[in-house]
This record gives sequence, structure tokens and C-alpha cells, in this order.
Amino acid sequence: MMDKLKKNSKIKTAEVLSNSKFFTEKDMVPTDVPMVNVALAGSIDGGVTPGLTVLAGPSKHFKTSFALLMAGAYLRAKKDAVLLFYDSEFGSPQSYFEQFGIDTSRVLHTPIANVEELKFDLIGQLENIDRKDDVIIVIDSIGNLASKKELEDAINEKSVADMSRAKALKGLFRMCTPYLTMKNIPMLAVNHTYKEIGLFPKDIVGGGTGIYYSSDNIWILGRRQKKTGTEVTGYDFVINVEKSRYVKEKSKIPISVSWEGGVERNSGLLDVALAGGYVAKPSNGWYCRVDRTTGEMVEGKVREKDTLKDEFWEPIWKDTDFATFLNSQYSMTKKSLVSMDDIVDGDEIE
Repeated sequence: MMDKLKKNSKIKTAEVLSNSKFFTEKDMVPTDVPMVNVALAGSIDGGVTPGLTVLAGPSKHFKTSFALLMAGAYLRAKKDAVLLFYDSEFGSPQSYFEQFGIDTSRVLHTPIANVEELKFDLIGQLENIDRKDDVIIVIDSIGNLASKKELEDAINEKSVADMSRAKALKGLFRMCTPYLTMKNIPMLAVNHTYKEIGLFPKDIVGGGTGIYYSSDNIWILGRRQKKTGTEVTGYDFVINVEKSRYVKEKSKIPISVSWEGGVERNSGLLDVALAGGYVAKPSNGWYCRVDRTTGEMVEGKVREKDTLKDEFWEPIWKDTDFATFLNSQYSMTKKSLVSMDDIVDGDEIE
């Protein structure tokens, strides 16, 4: 019967699910930062996957930087890959790309002024990209894009409420979604958040429901200052996983950024290692590894800043099951695939 159905199908790519290239040949490109990989795919050896990832948050919350960190990893992993960069903010000079190891001769910078320009150019590009082509797309940003009607009204000095923007965005992402999977393309969209009106306001991702429905991952970024004494030395960011196909939703994943060193490669690992008993805190401000066989602390206490170094983590990765434990804390398991949050969403049950 299966052969008969395949023969009758007018879709040339129809295939037995276990043989479908859309699942068996799906790229996953890791970044250099283990906890970013965890936030993307629930595993330290996870990474950037085909589909739409939305990076949302207020201004100055490292959204574009996270996008370029992932894009840089993708370009390094695939020597012929290119970055298609749609720009409505013009806040990222060439030097900013280079900070993330991106060769700017492999970046097609495409300025956009409105949603419709983005839609027509992006769909045209996706239509002409082949599955064997290595392309990663960044949109910076969705939140800053006006609609064509909104611009025309401003030019004609009309003050009329614009209802077309949300509809145009919804149509854009609805059309993009099949292309991204079928052509194995990761797309990273920077977006803004706004506060919901109410007694206990929460952050809402802008752009309407179309973005939410079409995305594979949605991050809402939070931050606080890092200080040495009174001097600000960087930021501690929290990746709030609002939606994911791989990671337990509502997970909170910390990432640190310093002015001197940029993204701290091993940031976020310490809290998980303390919770799992792989690292101990013998006294305030001091940390040491734990021998998992005896349960005793290993000699050699270090300060918190030294736990960011590769030398501290290499024995833990090599000699313990820390990677398995870490993945279990964030990865979507069979038991967590169905929850009451999936069944009951909203005020009514239909």
C-alpha cells in the first residue's frame, strides 16, 4: 500500500517517514558556547538547526550579537556557506561582524525599509535556493519594520491606524516556514518585546501571532549588570526559552558577557554543576571539583572567575557524566512531550 500511495502522490518529495530527508538529513551546527547549544537544542552538542529562531528582548539585550555568534559558527562549519543579512536597523558595522569571526565577503547585506520589501525579497531568495546550498539568514530586526502602508500614510501626512503590518508579518512567516525545513535553512529573527498591560505584566514578543506559530525557538532575553566593586564589567544575560521543539519551555539559561572577553564560553555551567554535585562550594567565593567516585572534594580551590576557564571544566567533561546530567535538565524527553500546559492553553477548554 505504501508504494501505491507514493506512486499516486503528486508531491515528488513524499517519502516513508523513516527515510524522509527532512528528518534524516537535518543539520545541527554547534556554537563554541555549550549553554547556547543547550538553549538551541537541549544538548551541549546541539546547535543551530533549520527553521525559525526568534531572539526577542528590549533594546541593548545582545539580540543581534547572539544571532551573529550563531551565524559565525555556521559559516566556520561550512566553508562555502553564506550569510543573508536583512537589515532595518543599520546598527551593525563591518567591525561588529568581524568580532564574531565572520568574513564579511561571505555576507550579503540587504537593506529593507518595510515588511513588504522583506517579504518579496526573502520569498524570492528562498524559492531559488537549493537544498544543497549552505545559507543562514538573519533578520535585524522584525520589531523595527514598518509596513508599506504606514510609510505611505506618513508621506501623505495621513494619521490613520495601520492594521496591515501584523497581517503582512503573519503571511511572511507562514510562507517561509515550509522553505526553511525543506531547504535545510536556519533563519534567525531579531525582535522586540513589550510589557503586557495588567497587574502582573509579562514580556510579550512583538509582531503578532504569526511569528509565534511559525517559530521553532523563541528566546526572551533578560540581563543584569556584572560589577567588580562599583565598576560595570559586563552583563549577565538570561535566555528565557519561551518556545522550543527541543528544550523544556520556560527553561532559564544564563550566559555571561564581559567587556574584555566578550561571550564567556563556559558561563552558565557552574550553577548546573553545583546542583548536580559535580562542583562544590567549600566556602564563600571558592569552588572546587568533586570526585564523583568518592564524593570528596578535589584539591585546588578556585575563585568564580577561574571557573570560566577551559582548564577547570576539561576534567569534568572527560571523567564524569556531567554532559548527560546537563542535557537531562533541559532536553525535551518523551515524558515531557505532553503536559497540561499543552492541553490547557487559555481560559476555555473546547
